[in-house]
Amino acid sequence: MRMANPSGFALLLKKAPLVGAFFVGALWQGSALAFCPLPDGPQSAAVRQVVDGDTLRLTDGRSVRMIGINAPEIGRKGRASEPFAVTAKRRLQALVKASDGRVWLVPGVEPKDKYGRTLAHVYARNGDNLEARLLSEGLGYRVAVAPNVRLVACQQVAEQSARKAGAGLWRSSPVRRASQVRQSGFAVIGGSIRNIARNRGGIWLELETDVVLQVPARLQRNFPAGFFDNLKGRQVEARGWVLDRSRKGGLKPGQRRWVLPITDPSMLERISS
Repeated sequence: MRMANPSGFALLLKKAPLVGAFFVGALWQGSALAFCPLPDGPQSAAVRQVVDGDTLRLTDGRSVRMIGINAPEIGRKGRASEPFAVTAKRRLQALVKASDGRVWLVPGVEPKDKYGRTLAHVYARNGDNLEARLLSEGLGYRVAVAPNVRLVACQQVAEQSARKAGAGLWRSSPVRRASQVRQSGFAVIGGSIRNIARNRGGIWLELETDVVLQVPARLQRNFPAGFFDNLKGRQVEARGWVLDRSRKGGLKPGQRRWVLPITDPSMLERISS
C-alpha cells in the first residue's frame, strides 16, 4: 500500500502544531505512512520472534536491529527492565502479529552493526513504518547514527508528537541535567555549553559539569557549516550513549569523566537563545 499524495500530508503536518498534539496523534492513527512512506524495492521477511522493542529475529536466523529507534532495555541477568521496556516489546509484537508475522525490510547504507545484526527500517505489510509508529507512541527514543540517517526527519516528527502529548516515555520527562549523569548507557541530557575545543579526536563541547559531548573527527563533515557557531553559552539537549572514561585506566589531567559521542546533527539540539 502506498500513499497517493504524500505532499498533501506534509502540508497537514506543517499545520498540525496550530491545533496541538491531538491533531498530530490523529494523523498518526489515520495514516502513519505519510511521514515515513515505504520506498520501492523492500525485502519481504518472516518474523520468528520479537526480542525487544527495537529488535526482531527472523525465521531465516537473522537478527534485525531497527534503524532510528532505541527502545528501553529489557531486564536481564537479574536486572530490572527499564520503564516502558515491556510495553514497547508487547506493542511491537502486536504490530508484527497484525502484519501476519511478515514485514518489509529496507536495509541501511551500513548493513550490519558490530554485533552482526542486520540494520534495517522495518515496515508492516500495509506500509506502516514500525519505528515511527513506536516513536509516535512514546515507546522509544529517536536516534541517528550515520550513515543510516535517511528517515531522520520523519522520525523526528513521530517522536515530537509523542513528546507534545506526554505519551509513554515522555509522560515524565526523561531528560537529565548533565549534573545527574551517574552511569554509562543511553541518555538524553540537557545542559549549557561552557567551552568548545578542537583536536585530532574531533570537536569537544564541554557542559557545565563532568560531561563532554564529542563530535568524532570522522563525522565532522556531516555537520553543516556554521553548526557550532555561537554555540558557547547556549542551552542544548543531546542524546546518545554515554561512555565512562574512568573505566579505561583512569582519567588524564583535565579530562571529564563522561563523554557522549554525537553521531548526527539531529542528536544535538539548541533549546534556547
